Amino acid sequence: MKNIDLFGNKIIEKTSLKNEFLIPPFSILDTASGDWQNRKKMWKSLGIKSEVGRKSPSIIAGTDDYRKIKNKKGYDNKDNYVSIFDPLLCELMYKWFVPKGGSILDPFAGGSVRGIVSNYLDYRYTGIELREEQVDANFQQGIDICSLNNPEWICGDSDKMLNFMDKKFDFIFSCPPYYDLEVYCDDEDDLSNMSYKDFNYKYESIIDKSSHLLKNNRFACFVVGNCRNKDGYMMDLVGTTIKAFEKAGLKFYNDIVLKNVVGSGSMRAMGNMKYKKVVKMHQNVLVFVKGNPKEVFNNAE
Repeated sequence: MKNIDLFGNKIIEKTSLKNEFLIPPFSILDTASGDWQNRKKMWKSLGIKSEVGRKSPSIIAGTDDYRKIKNKKGYDNKDNYVSIFDPLLCELMYKWFVPKGGSILDPFAGGSVRGIVSNYLDYRYTGIELREEQVDANFQQGIDICSLNNPEWICGDSDKMLNFMDKKFDFIFSCPPYYDLEVYCDDEDDLSNMSYKDFNYKYESIIDKSSHLLKNNRFACFVVGNCRNKDGYMMDLVGTTIKAFEKAGLKFYNDIVLKNVVGSGSMRAMGNMKYKKVVKMHQNVLVFVKGNPKEVFNNAE
């Protein structure tokens, strides 16, 4: 029906930014807003469980929660907190930047969210994930939620698997490891296990190979965040990402700030300020373009 959205809600015909774009397309996206949280709950009601395939409860990537818990005596980061991805952010990026029915490449797939949202909206998702148990869990959710249009997950190291891919994509969308903020597994090919230097080298290689598989006149988007090293100094993952995409031939096009909910931030602020460290409350949604952005929807296949 024309006047019903994918969740069965009545669509108000009055033209507005909200009706046209779901969330106003501003450079700051507030995940704590009522509109955001309500739409996110609708997505979660489908049964998306991105944490399945990982042993741990969840936190918001890019915050200081992980560092706080990791520093506790006896902490094992593989058996505690991991991040989950926001399904509404997926929906916005797909609807704003991908031609209808377009194909999406995700070189750091992780959990199921980006694939489930993609194919539920009739896009075509291909994600590459290193951990077999995560891929198995993702496939099962794909069958349960997107039975008529299953997302594709490939198990392997993106830096190797991308060498054998011969198809082109309409969008690159991913959320890479934030250095060692979360360690996902013990595999030596996992970027979160690598030194700062080795991480940057392999990260740049994966971005370059992914960019070669992006069609001309198309967008790419990485959700990243700067984080602190073990001595408390900031590591510039945002800058590294921008430089890597530009080296691969893309242009930096949009810089969006994803404002996280406060959560435990208010409790951590007092302790953090002992060392003059502000509590991190945002992530960076970086959008790049290959070719002419004006032609992205004009030449969609």
